[in-house]
Amino acid sequence: MKNKPLHLLLIENDPDDERQIRNALLSKGKARVKLETASSLDAGFAILDGGRVDLVLLDPSLPGCEGLAAVSRTRSRAPETPIVVLCGLDDEALAVQVVREGAQDCLVKGKTDGNLLIRSIRYAIERHRMQSALRILSLADELTGLYNRRGFLTLAEHQIRLAQRKKNNGFYLIFADLDGMKAINDTYGHPQGDRALVETAHILNDTFRDSDIVARMGGDEFAIVTIDSDHNSAEAIANRLQRRIDAFNASGQAPFHLSVSCGVVHYDPREPRPIHELLEEADKRMYAQKREKKRCRK
Repeated sequence: MKNKPLHLLLIENDPDDERQIRNALLSKGKARVKLETASSLDAGFAILDGGRVDLVLLDPSLPGCEGLAAVSRTRSRAPETPIVVLCGLDDEALAVQVVREGAQDCLVKGKTDGNLLIRSIRYAIERHRMQSALRILSLADELTGLYNRRGFLTLAEHQIRLAQRKKNNGFYLIFADLDGMKAINDTYGHPQGDRALVETAHILNDTFRDSDIVARMGGDEFAIVTIDSDHNSAEAIANRLQRRIDAFNASGQAPFHLSVSCGVVHYDPREPRPIHELLEEADKRMYAQKREKKRCRK
């Protein structure tokens, strides 16, 4: 943060207030700041969608979306970006409400000099970072380090909303099950069973991109959402995953062999479906593949 300018977005429709805030932020001796401005929520959202913003300075008295609704909409649109609300009145009750709604701080216009504003911005960013870290811990699977079921559902639902808004090619949801988990536990013991889950998690992390959502749903079940996949990538993904599994088995580094059955479904934003329907369909396709494997072995 010290080596690069803070990228701030000011959503404010009063030119005088905008000028006062800009002068406070950009005055000599203050922190290096890159300030973008928008006079409406929609214009601000276009900036948020277009690139990284470190923090939003928000006037909650915008026409057509006032008070807590403006805070709520901004937080929903950019949940990973901290918000500092700039109120026209010294209203303690409103300050408490906007913080409860997800803002990091509430400052009064005209009573905020550059030093106070910069300090509040830095504190807000740090508080938001700490809250995000705690939230990530609550969304992570303790054994594998992947997202847990709660984390997966939270992020997958966000991805559905994003696909709807951007009208892109959608994404693939993959439901995967580790074959023969009971046999591994019975033959080699539960510590090796845990190791099989961890090794599967490592393979999934290596197979998919950092931007993809990879989760352990519970037991020996995993789920993945591949971000911005095109319609021809499902087979390539399956082949890449199988090659990594084959390489692990060939290495001989574990007493067990890994095998994973998968079910893949495509989410098309032109035909919206809730996440639980996608999971149910992918689960059915996974079990169909598992049955086919058993039939071939027989």
